[in-house]
Amino acid sequence: MPYSKKQSGFAYAWALMAVLIMGIYLAQVGEAWQNRAQRAKEEELLRVGAEIRRGIKLYSEQNMMQGTQYPKTLEELVLDPRTPAPRRFIRKAYKDPMTGEDWAYITAPGGGFMGVYSKAAGKPLKQHRFPGDFASFANQNTYQDWKFANWPNGKALKK
Repeated sequence: MPYSKKQSGFAYAWALMAVLIMGIYLAQVGEAWQNRAQRAKEEELLRVGAEIRRGIKLYSEQNMMQGTQYPKTLEELVLDPRTPAPRRFIRKAYKDPMTGEDWAYITAPGGGFMGVYSKAAGKPLKQHRFPGDFASFANQNTYQDWKFANWPNGKALKK
């Protein structure tokens, strides 16, 4: 039995509705996937930042008799140039997980750097429940506010 014009218009409306519903669903799936990827990058940022901060601390504590010395580059944390025997404080010169580029350095008194931070300007998804060392990261507006540093006397400098 042939379809009337009224029936073919109804089928066309159903097809459009199905495409609309699928589009909305796929947009939700895409947003969830993007959030998952951003959370994974945030976890990597915290892990790598903590390792770099620990490396800076160990590096600066090595020659306390000569005064506190800070590294000039991440490569100095990978292979300490101050000693003839190889000494490593971090595994490799990590890139910023958020940007894939080099970190921004927090300048140390007397030269070198005492910390790093991401150049990413985005707002972190993680806003609460940071471990003790990262408690100051709560409610920050950008990743640039997450400072991984070996602060003098263990206290962050005022902005």
